[in-house]
Amino acid sequence: MLWRVFYNIVVIPIGWVGFQILGIFDKKAARGIRGRRGLFQRLEMLERRLTPGKSRVWFHSSSLGEFEQAKPIISALRKHRPDLQIIVSFFSPSGYEHSQSYKSAEIITYIPFDSSWNAQRFVRTIHPAAAVIVRYDVWPNHVWALQKAGVPVFIANATLRKSTGRAIPLLKQFHRMLYDRINYILTVSESDKEAFESFGLLRPILKVIGDTRYDQVWTRSAESRSRHVINPAILKGKKILVIGSSWKEDEDAVLPSCAELLAQHADFLVILVPHEPTVENLERIESGLNGSVAMIRFSNLHEYSGERIILIDSVGILMVVYQYAHFALVGGSFRSGVHNVLEPAAYGIPVLVGPHHTNSQEAVEMVNREAALTAATGTELCQRMQRLLEDDPYRVEVGRRALEFVQSHIGATGRFLSYLEKVL
Repeated sequence: MLWRVFYNIVVIPIGWVGFQILGIFDKKAARGIRGRRGLFQRLEMLERRLTPGKSRVWFHSSSLGEFEQAKPIISALRKHRPDLQIIVSFFSPSGYEHSQSYKSAEIITYIPFDSSWNAQRFVRTIHPAAAVIVRYDVWPNHVWALQKAGVPVFIANATLRKSTGRAIPLLKQFHRMLYDRINYILTVSESDKEAFESFGLLRPILKVIGDTRYDQVWTRSAESRSRHVINPAILKGKKILVIGSSWKEDEDAVLPSCAELLAQHADFLVILVPHEPTVENLERIESGLNGSVAMIRFSNLHEYSGERIILIDSVGILMVVYQYAHFALVGGSFRSGVHNVLEPAAYGIPVLVGPHHTNSQEAVEMVNREAALTAATGTELCQRMQRLLEDDPYRVEVGRRALEFVQSHIGATGRFLSYLEKVL
């Protein structure tokens, strides 16, 4: 009780003021503030359109990446329980804005700022039969409001480091009290389960079920194989590197190596997919090699005449493009943190990562299993790519290990549903 009073009297007012100040300087925060104006009026209007009497399940994700982990659960739930109505909420404007076209939810909304009044009104308005928080975005007042309303609360893909700051003595007491209001904490790994157990929790059912991202990536790769965005004649007879979701630091490391290998291997083709394909970034990339390698933009491929680098100037097709690769470099790994290594791995190709890949648990595990290859420098990266180009059996073997890694982790969605169905 004392923690709840402290949170609402001290933390919430300071947090609200801080969020407003941040909105003055940060465009993303400002979008989130603007997007929440009139939230309850919109929400109540949408709620009135729902079919009365049907049960509802609320899924909350912090942002777009976490929502990708909720999608396989929602999809499977739709097949097993078509009578259910799905409500999806986001904290981040990027998740909310990019999910407006998502067809499997009746309501898509922001989660309101976590005041006690907001949380109770939100839960009362959507009236869910169950609430699913994806990964980590646990808001205390919303959890307390759900508990008061008798709504079972799940954390899906729950993850927690043993070295987490939440384990600092005072914070640990607060989080023990908070997590004890959760009904099911379903973790990604045994290590995550042990981290939650260290809080001395009494109420939640704690089980390891794995990570639904593997199911989502597997499904998306299967769907992407039916899409083709590059003329097969361009790709015929080529060994292809896809550089996925790259930043400047990744490009600075890989492009000089690519230029060297392109000069040595006539059958080598590079497809570069920048993380942010803005005009400025595209022009920077095009000028970076000083014209030493012929490059063409994806939007101009109808004029293709043997260029060695295809620069993707569109968004939303990276998963499709990975299917063309013989091996892939995943961006962010020469910057501050690697992006999604599972997407290329699902196609059974070797995955290359730079030194900054330890933010990704699956990247670390893939490196340890030799299902992914790491390089600390551009020179080392060039050596890795040269062997993949010249040693076909080696390339196939590394790709096989990558595929097996993904396949061995599939199934978390079904395991999660076995728990969710108990309360519906």
